[in-house]
Order: sequence, then C-alpha cells, then structure tokens
Amino acid sequence: MSDRQILQAMSGLMAGMFVSILAGTVVANALPRIIADLGASQSSYTWVVTAELLAMTATVPLWGKLADLYNQKLLLQISLGLFVVGSLLAGFSHEVGLLIFSRVAQGIGAGGLTALAQVVMAAIIPPRRLGKYAGVFGAVFAVGTVAGPLIGGVLVDTSWLGWRWCFFIGVPFALLAIVLLQRTLKLPTLRREAKIDYLGAFLIVAGVCALLIWVSLAGNSFDWASWQTAALTGGGLVLLAAAVLVESRVPEPVIPLGIFRNRTVTLTTVASLFVGLAMFGGTVFLSQYFQISLGKSPTVAGLMSLPMILGLLVSSTVAGQIISRTGRWKAYLIAGGVLMTAGLGLLSTIGADTHFGLLSLYMAVMGIGVGMLMQNLVLAAQNDVAASELGAATSVLSFFRSLGGTIGTSVLGAILASRVATEMSKGLQGAGVPTDGGAAGHGAVPDMTALPAPVREIVEHAYGVATGELFLVATPFALLAVIAVLFVKEKPLKTTSGMERLAEESGAAGRTDGSGAPSATAGAPAASAEKG
Repeated sequence: MSDRQILQAMSGLMAGMFVSILAGTVVANALPRIIADLGASQSSYTWVVTAELLAMTATVPLWGKLADLYNQKLLLQISLGLFVVGSLLAGFSHEVGLLIFSRVAQGIGAGGLTALAQVVMAAIIPPRRLGKYAGVFGAVFAVGTVAGPLIGGVLVDTSWLGWRWCFFIGVPFALLAIVLLQRTLKLPTLRREAKIDYLGAFLIVAGVCALLIWVSLAGNSFDWASWQTAALTGGGLVLLAAAVLVESRVPEPVIPLGIFRNRTVTLTTVASLFVGLAMFGGTVFLSQYFQISLGKSPTVAGLMSLPMILGLLVSSTVAGQIISRTGRWKAYLIAGGVLMTAGLGLLSTIGADTHFGLLSLYMAVMGIGVGMLMQNLVLAAQNDVAASELGAATSVLSFFRSLGGTIGTSVLGAILASRVATEMSKGLQGAGVPTDGGAAGHGAVPDMTALPAPVREIVEHAYGVATGELFLVATPFALLAVIAVLFVKEKPLKTTSGMERLAEESGAAGRTDGSGAPSATAGAPAASAEKG
C-alpha cells in the first residue's frame, strides 16, 4: 500500500482514536466542577476516572482476542457505538452513581478502540514503516489531548453550555468515525472455526475487577487491614489462578500464556505496566492541582498542560520518523524512560507557590519521555511475534498499561485524599479553627469560590503538598520501567505487514506432504515466522 492509501485507510481509525482521547481529556478539567455540582466526595472524583479505566482494562484482552477471530472493522464500529451510548448517559446524569455507570460503558468502548486501533495498524503497515505512522497517531493523540482540556474548560466556563457538553461533544465525532471506517477501511475477514473462551474471559474480568475495586476502596471505605480486604484480594487471586488454569488448557485462550515465553513481549509488558502506573497515576490529578492549588479557571488549567502535550507531540513524531528511517529503536525506549523518570522526579518538588516557568519545564521533560517510550514499546512487541498473535500481543500490552493506570489512579487518589486531610487539619488547627473529619478533606471537594481567603490558602497549600507527593510516589515505578527496557533485545524491524506475514504463515502451514507433515519447503517459512 502507498502512503496515501494507508492514510485513507487510517482516517476512520484516527477519528476513533481522537474520540477516545477527547473523552478523557475533555472531562479532566471539568471534573472539579462536576463533582462540586453533584455534591460528591474526593473518592467519587477518583471513581469517575477509575470506572472508565477499570472497564477499559478488563475488556482490552477480550477485544484483542476477538480481533484475531472476527472482522476488525465491525469490532471497531461496535466499540464506537458503545462509546456513544456511554457518552449520552454521562451527559444526562443527575447523580454521581449514574455518571460512574456511564463511564463504565465508555470504558468498554475505549477498550475496543485501544486494542483494535494498534492491531489494525500492524495488520496493514510493516514494522519498518510503522514508526512513521505511529508518529501520525502521536500527533492525533497530542491534538486530542491539547484540544480536550481547552474545549472542556471553555464548555465549563460558558454558562449556557456547562459541563454536560463535555460528554455530548464526542458523539458527532464518534458517528463520523463509524462512517469513515465503513468507507475507507478494507480488511479481509478471516473465516475459520473459532471457540470463544467464555469461562476464561469471565474469570479474568472478575479477578481483575475484584483487585481493582479493593485498591480503589481500601483506606477510604474500609481499612487496608480488614475482612473486606481479605475477601476482595483472596477472591481476586483465586479467580485469576483459575483463569490461568483455564487459559493453559483451552484451544482458543483469551490470553495465550505461551506468548510470555517471548522475552520481548514479557519485558515490554512489564515496562507498560509501570509506565501506566507512573504516567496515568501521576498526571490524572494535575488538573485538580491547577484549579484548586493554583486557583486557575478550567480554561486556564487546560492551557497550562500544553508544555507536557507539546513535548509528547514533538518527541513521538520525531522519534517515529527516525526509527522508520534507521530501523533502530531501543535507544529511544531507554532515553524516553530516563526522561519520564526525571520529569516525575522534578514534578515531585511542586507546591502551591511553584512558578509556572519551572512547572512547564518539568511537564515538558516528562511529556518528551512518554512520547518516546509508550508507542515504541508496542512497536517492539509487534515486531517480535507471529502475525497470528498480533492481536493477543497488542492487547496484552494495552491491558497491562491500562491496569497500571487504574492501579496508579486508585492508589494515588487514596494517598491524595489522606494527605489533603492531614494537611488541612494541620493548617486549620494552626489557624485556631476547630475541625472534624469532613472539613479536613474526607468529604466533598471544596468549592474554592465559596471559601474565605484564610481557609482558601490552607486548602491551596494542602493540595499543593499532596500533589507533589503523588509524583514522588510515582517516580520509582518509572525507574522500574527503565530497568525492564534495558533488558529488551533490539531486533531488526520487519519489512512486511501483518496481513502479508499472516498469508505467508497460513500458506506455509497449509503446504504439507502426503503424510500430513510440513514439507521441507513449507517448514522453513513457518519456523521463521514463529521465531519472529
């Protein structure tokens, strides 16, 4: 396929990814206002974010498996349809429970987009050329991430629109993506007998959800050392152990365990887990820091995130072009991991009085690191697996990155709530104001415009200290990602697309001699494909 044909085929794909990214970033700056309007708590703030991440995390392996069995274009359109339903429910929500439920529907749709977009890219683009198009996707990611907070801020600050339009605005883009996919993306349907591992899928989803619900609620709704902790962790581990047993025996597992015998897949999976934990866990609360600690409006808070997004845009685009030209990729993984770790470490020093110039520099360093690292981890894994395992390998990486983000958001959200409560109690007692648990930060997120100046200063300081501590906790996990990347072996990038490799593998498997064993001419390509 020529560059023009590939870009035409990818237009609907990019529109779908833009919708998925926009959904998260538009809401980011609106959340403090949404939570205040609905009278919800800091734990609800975390759950609105976590619900989507949890649903996306739990369903990514299922979408990846379906991508290896059924028409990928149809699956993409179904995921976009689920996303539209979730967006409409969220926009009409009048209480936080319905909002959280609607975010689950959005998360299931986003899980499909997350897994399938990269699978389709690998199917039509050879790994050697994939870096260039990964840069295009990086640009779409950056535009969606830049536009989202700005659009969200303007919508929230415009009285005749309001925060509900943060959910409605993605609907026309999703519908456009469905139409574009129908018109531009042509993929062959692989017709073969397939058995869906429903039991394995259920056990994986149930086990992951049990552990993520425990991480989200422990320390807030119940103590870390309690019977609820024992029930959720014990139940989750038993379910996951049963899932491993089932996956090792069924002919069509949701997550093929044999894929982890591939060293590249295992190491990039570990790195993706830590990247998700450090990046999502650290940055999801930045908008709250801008608005509460620094006292900025939602629109200004959106503008303040530009340095991080521009760093990500430039680094992902430039690194993708260089990788496509040279075929060398490991150095960019290592450099990206080091820069992400350095950026998080620098952000751990922020407070309520941090100058915006310094804050911009710290965010830019982290953004550059993330842009060089995140997409190229997927490229390294896709390059080293058989074409028949592209969907499984891609979804495994996406699954563990989302899992890390969900765990990071939940754990760091609990740390934030606890630290804010401690700092506010300290500040209010120092000012001679009597406190109770709710006033100290365990209750609703404060409406800064309604607070008297002395109390507002105490709240700003509390959120500044707590946010800096979040980045300090996230930094060691980014360092662990660097260590995992160091052990990845660099291999030359393939020059054939996933569909071409799949045709070669299928042809080699089908050419057998009279005894039913592979012939000498057929065996060589098949073995070569399996070795990657």
